[in-house]
Amino acid sequence: MQVESLVDGERGPREATLRRAPEFAVFRGVTLGRGVPDSAFHLRHALEAAWLAAYGASPALADMAAARAAAQFILAEPLPADETACMPEWVAVMAADAPPAAAVLVGYFAASPTEAEHIRGIWGALGTAEALMETGGDIRLARDPRSALNGYGCSHRPRPWAITFASSTASSSSERGYEAADLARLHTTLALLRGPGRRAAVQATLEAVRAGIGASFGLAAGEQVVLAASGTDTELLALALTHLGGADAPILNMLIAPEETGRGVPMAARGVHFAVDTALGHDVTFEAPIAGFRADTRLANVALRDAAGALRPTSQVEDEITAALAHGLAQGRRVILHVLDLSKTGLLAPDPGLLAKLRARHGMDFDIVVDACQARLSPASLRAYLALDAVVLITGSKFFTGPPFAGAAILPAGVAARLGRAKLPAGLDAYFGQDDFPAGCHAAADLPAVGNYGLALRWHAALAEIDALLAVPARRRAEILAGFGAAVRTAVAACPGLSLFDTPPIARHATSEDWERLPSIFTFSLQAPYAPQRCLNPNEARAVYVWLNTDLSDLLPDDQALAARICHIGQPVPLPQPDGQGLQGALRVSAGARLISGEPSHAGLEQDTRLAREFADVALVFRKIALILANWEALSAANPQPCYRAHADSIGGAHGQAR
Repeated sequence: MQVESLVDGERGPREATLRRAPEFAVFRGVTLGRGVPDSAFHLRHALEAAWLAAYGASPALADMAAARAAAQFILAEPLPADETACMPEWVAVMAADAPPAAAVLVGYFAASPTEAEHIRGIWGALGTAEALMETGGDIRLARDPRSALNGYGCSHRPRPWAITFASSTASSSSERGYEAADLARLHTTLALLRGPGRRAAVQATLEAVRAGIGASFGLAAGEQVVLAASGTDTELLALALTHLGGADAPILNMLIAPEETGRGVPMAARGVHFAVDTALGHDVTFEAPIAGFRADTRLANVALRDAAGALRPTSQVEDEITAALAHGLAQGRRVILHVLDLSKTGLLAPDPGLLAKLRARHGMDFDIVVDACQARLSPASLRAYLALDAVVLITGSKFFTGPPFAGAAILPAGVAARLGRAKLPAGLDAYFGQDDFPAGCHAAADLPAVGNYGLALRWHAALAEIDALLAVPARRRAEILAGFGAAVRTAVAACPGLSLFDTPPIARHATSEDWERLPSIFTFSLQAPYAPQRCLNPNEARAVYVWLNTDLSDLLPDDQALAARICHIGQPVPLPQPDGQGLQGALRVSAGARLISGEPSHAGLEQDTRLAREFADVALVFRKIALILANWEALSAANPQPCYRAHADSIGGAHGQAR
């Protein structure tokens, strides 16, 4: 049986799930002989080994590298008994975290001892794209073996059957993003097999990310990109850059609505550890000082909401910012003024116009750091911030819908020049390697001579989404986001007990585009079914968030089709209860870049048909929320948990098919 080849010199092999052939299959010189089942496992192993060998890897090295990826791939899948029975005995050995002894590799594969040692030396950089993308972050990236989902309730593997409006928190990879990450993995694997060591191959992959970010945002000469595992890590880097620019003075770090940013941001902004482990795998003490950062750094927090959760007047917020900045400078402190663009609930502060006035008044006596980790802004708006000598922090994992834990700091030329001066704080060696910085960076010379490979692959996935977004005309982006907003408002109005929070107009630069002035994050409260005068508290709202992402059809058989749908939205944000007594958990639905560019699983649909389907899915999310609230007691007692797929009998059915 002749099967179309999956080996392509430009795009690389793709995972195959072909049915068993009666005799053999031929893939451009790759033959699976009689008696060898053409399962996804065997096809993947053969195809990847053939691709690597075709582009210069020795056959034995190609075979071992492909075997590791195939082993990780198949062990992540639920296998029927007949498939398990035909697996080679080396599968568990090749999928393990630690490399086997060289003699074991020689025994399983037609490899020399030298080739076996080469594989052992690069073991941690081999495997599937999804397994590698789970490295270089913290515990939240790890797959729960029970659900095959990470701590964000999503997957590095595509999950097209899920309705996803979760870009304010994190998204599962799309087919587009996964293929981009896998292509980068293949080329890096090839370099690892052909070259003398790991570092140069990973360096090239990281440099390609920096070049891609620079091209996407139109960065100018002298402007630099530093990669970081997360938005919180970029916050730590921003503090370090101020140390390089004026560490002889104590620092005042002004944060805007820190409760609406990452949980670790206030800690990173003081130079203390914000978790118990780091992206490079170091165990650290939560809230302990990080070596090299000043111990006398102080925070000034500017709230955007009052005690009842209502938005404060813009003039009041800006007066407070202006006075706090002037007071900090008068005390002889080096001030860092943060800009929030945007918060977890879609707020921007302060207005870029105020930044320009403050820069004109105080010159370069203070630093500006823009928390644009939501990345809901155009390249023109980002460059306008750089023109104010602001450091801009972005991620590829929010609006752009790349995998979680993909951060970057974009430095204006004046700040980038600081990297040629004194060394970075010593404690950054737990978070960054030399290769996360531009080549030859003097300030990073004392960091470990490594780069974050998992981060590089996550960014390659995000860059594919950015390219797809930027290919859509700006006017069309605005039309789609306006349609999304209308769909959300209609859906919320149809659900008693739900209420949208106000979303004020987004003030931007004169050069900004219409789409980025429109709200794309919609935050809503949920009336408690057991106490109509109260809203669900943060723990209860989190339960709703989890159950939305769960097939509930076994528990709610009367509404089986709706209950089975998998819906992933933004995690709850703790905000004041309407009476100001305690906290509620406000949930969010958000438009991501893939709403604009199109989910790859929607390929072939006419644009209007695709968007009608997306907007119908918005209504379905809120219908499922209403179903959950109506069955609160039963679901609370059962506390169901999500998994990668819906129940097996629903995959491919009306509520299990790709969106």
